[in-house]
Amino acid sequence: MNNIRILLWAVVVLAGSYAAYLVLNKVTTGSDMKLGAPFSLQATNGKTLTEKDMLGRPHLVFFGFTHCPEVCPTTLYEITGWMEKLGSDGDRLDAYFVSIDPERDTVDLLKSYISPFDDNILGLTGPLDEVDKLAKGYHVYYQKVPTESNDYTMDHTATIYMMKADGSFMGTIAWQENTDVALEKIRRLLNS
Repeated sequence: MNNIRILLWAVVVLAGSYAAYLVLNKVTTGSDMKLGAPFSLQATNGKTLTEKDMLGRPHLVFFGFTHCPEVCPTTLYEITGWMEKLGSDGDRLDAYFVSIDPERDTVDLLKSYISPFDDNILGLTGPLDEVDKLAKGYHVYYQKVPTESNDYTMDHTATIYMMKADGSFMGTIAWQENTDVALEKIRRLLNS
């Protein structure tokens, strides 16, 4: 069982690294990289959220799921820490945690899951076709993987996408990136 878990995490990290490479390669080669897509999902604040609702403030977008054993809680913990270190500047930044497991992740479960983290983190879930549109718009890999216990886990990209207030792509933050480097990137995002 341990070997399977290690293999699954290796796949997640490799998929995230590859996605980040693709994103960065397109940006650095001068092609216009547009991320995002029209969508309509339920937010943990009780509202329906669309891509238009993300405009107006710089924001981070991360895809994951509530049954995630390590990557998702660690990333949400890191985002919370960055918000705290940014002080009042952190109040100018939104973060969206998009569930790639809407089969299990109801709005109530997602709300409970993100409740220990920063108040500026909003969870999003909804019909699989809407989640899929948004994930494809960010070039996010995710896949359901059966486990030995007749359950399943989800492989997924572990990259945080940094988006400007106008909805344009600014860059990425890698899984467990150095805190000082991540904070510098976020400060540039806030000042863009």
